[in-house]
Amino acid sequence: MPTEFQLPLHKRLGYRAVRWTSRMMGVATLRLRCHHRWRLDELDGALVCANHQSYLDPILIGCTFDRKVNYLARETLFRFPLGPVIRFLDAIPLNRDGLGLAGMKETLKRLRRGEPVLVFPEGTRSRDGALQPMMPGVCSLARRGRVPILPVGIAGAFESWPRQRLMPLPSVVDVVVGEPISQEWYQQRDDEQLLCELSARIDVCHRDAVHRVKHRAGV
Repeated sequence: MPTEFQLPLHKRLGYRAVRWTSRMMGVATLRLRCHHRWRLDELDGALVCANHQSYLDPILIGCTFDRKVNYLARETLFRFPLGPVIRFLDAIPLNRDGLGLAGMKETLKRLRRGEPVLVFPEGTRSRDGALQPMMPGVCSLARRGRVPILPVGIAGAFESWPRQRLMPLPSVVDVVVGEPISQEWYQQRDDEQLLCELSARIDVCHRDAVHRVKHRAGV
């Protein structure tokens, strides 16, 4: 897995420190649990696709895996005060229209050299915690990057920090990693079939995560 070792030493150590700190805070405040994280270790490059419930989601995905995950972030977030942190984490900038040419090239570059990139195929945070329709752009990224797609389901983040709330509250959160969709599988299907399959697999992960949250919360 060449991904993390292409970074300078201070960025490698810094990312690990941020991940470790976030995990400890997640466990302490959200009773965070992650399941089947090893599935990413079996892949080289991968498009990690998760449902989107809250601002916490990128942090939760970063906590889930032991490998460095690449993030996409709006250009406006590269300003102070978040800008230095986002740059330190090597996030890929998104403009108003999406990735843009430069963002697309950088994303494909990282995928092709064996790095995982996180995307939220729903495009925006859910208003009620339920899974939303998938946006078609994820298909182009996967096909051009020639990488497997790894579905992930998050449950409990919406209850902690829905989009209408200013600050998060303590909650119970589970993250479940599903079976990857191989490049060989989706090369033989069209985009509509791929989106249906991806939505179904994220939904299975999400339902599993919901079940685990309810069990641990005693609901």
